Amino acid sequence: MPFSLDFAREILPLLLRGAVVTAEATFGGMTLAMLGGLLLALARLAGPAPSPRWRVATFPACATRRCWCSSISCSMCCRSAASASARSPPASSRLACTTAPFLAEVYRAGIEAVPGGQWEASQALGLSARDMWSDIILPQAIPPMTPVFGNFLIGMFKDTPLLATITVPELFGAAEQIAGDTYRYNEPYTMVGLIFLLISYPAAVGVRLLERRFNAN
Repeated sequence: MPFSLDFAREILPLLLRGAVVTAEATFGGMTLAMLGGLLLALARLAGPAPSPRWRVATFPACATRRCWCSSISCSMCCRSAASASARSPPASSRLACTTAPFLAEVYRAGIEAVPGGQWEASQALGLSARDMWSDIILPQAIPPMTPVFGNFLIGMFKDTPLLATITVPELFGAAEQIAGDTYRYNEPYTMVGLIFLLISYPAAVGVRLLERRFNAN
């Protein structure tokens, strides 16, 4: 069946609503993943005893393998007739659950790359732990991580179609619904590819600009 511009314009509003859910889930999930990954990294690096630190260290390996399966199973059992806006927070939490353990390792590598003299100078100046982390350590550790964060952000866009399995009406799910109702596949899936490009490319450019700014500083 040939591509129809009229049909593409007709389905565009529905796809854009799905794109909003996709963007909310992706950027919300990345924000939660960065916060969760930082907490996991700090817990692993600053554990008070070997036993708690060992538990934190083993969490990323377990979570990355089981998180999607457990999240999908739980959501399939507990799903309700919620609106798209109400499903965005659970969708973000599932994306964050999958990504946070990886980001924890990124944070850990960046923090451990800070020269030891910076830690010693902070202690010699009598800085509190809060001031040391917020003013000395993290400002030096985070800029080199920016390209990695950007890669995970783009990868999270690619993961959003999996949210259709837990009844989140994101962009790919909206296209599947249109294709199932109309038996037309060229227009919805072509539009999905273009919309994904329009969302992810500016995000990649923004990450590149941040990387250049950090490198300049």
